[in-house]
Amino acid sequence: MTIKITFLGTADQVPSASRNHTAVLLTYKGENILIDCGEGTQRQFRKAKLNPCKVDKILITHWHGDHIFGLPGFLSTLALSGYNKKLIIYGPKRTETFVKELLKVFNFERKYQIEVKEISGKFFETDEFYLEAEKMEHGIPTNAYCFVKKDQIRINKEKLKKSKVPSSPLISKLKAGKNISYEGKKYFAKDLTYLEKGKKVSFVFDTRLNKRIVPFVKDSDLLVCEASYEAEMENQAKEHLHLTSVQAAEIAKKSKSDKLILTHISQRYDKNLKKILDESQKVFKNSELAKDLDNFEI
Repeated sequence: MTIKITFLGTADQVPSASRNHTAVLLTYKGENILIDCGEGTQRQFRKAKLNPCKVDKILITHWHGDHIFGLPGFLSTLALSGYNKKLIIYGPKRTETFVKELLKVFNFERKYQIEVKEISGKFFETDEFYLEAEKMEHGIPTNAYCFVKKDQIRINKEKLKKSKVPSSPLISKLKAGKNISYEGKKYFAKDLTYLEKGKKVSFVFDTRLNKRIVPFVKDSDLLVCEASYEAEMENQAKEHLHLTSVQAAEIAKKSKSDKLILTHISQRYDKNLKKILDESQKVFKNSELAKDLDNFEI
């Protein structure tokens, strides 16, 4: 089963005609996880032909406007669309306070429940995947996030068919790596199964360069990282607590990530996006620059 990433917004603080404020949707099986909710996100869902009511988790990286101004509208859209699940909003410190104040100001009628959790480290886990957060440095409480799909033991259906082992609790034992016996014959798990390697998707949005990034995103199959500035503006990036295109590429290289997607692009580069991408590719060849409504699958 693939992990799908949809870029609903790829701009920085100021949107442009072609780039909306930051929002990314991760989809895996029945999971739809929204990372940040910049202004206009609810409309971007419509443009992408996606159903906002499928979202059940929102991960907030930090509470700067370009990452959360779309949240009141998105929550209202859910209410008006008959949303009937529990929505969980995760974020750094003060997220609970901010959500409470937001709901006071935008006092719309809703019938669904909102749960807020301030998190760090591993904060959600199932048999198939887990979510993890790490503190970043952006002047206010800020998180980076990882979605990690675990290694899975899968049944080799052709070999299972030849073995004539029936569909039964025995299959669960094989998936657990245990050998089984059926009708007096022993079957080894390694002969009827194979290992499906896990996948890792990391999201590093607003932050200055810091020592926690590389270990956190290590071995990412897909690293989504901000690139607000070109290389020659490194001093400005440091002053404003952001990353350059080259710093993002160096993070990808040092972390041994497989692919880098650059986002959070300043409007100053609207007419020269190639410069940002070229700088990154000189350091880390497998770099791409995201556009609004782009999709990536791994």
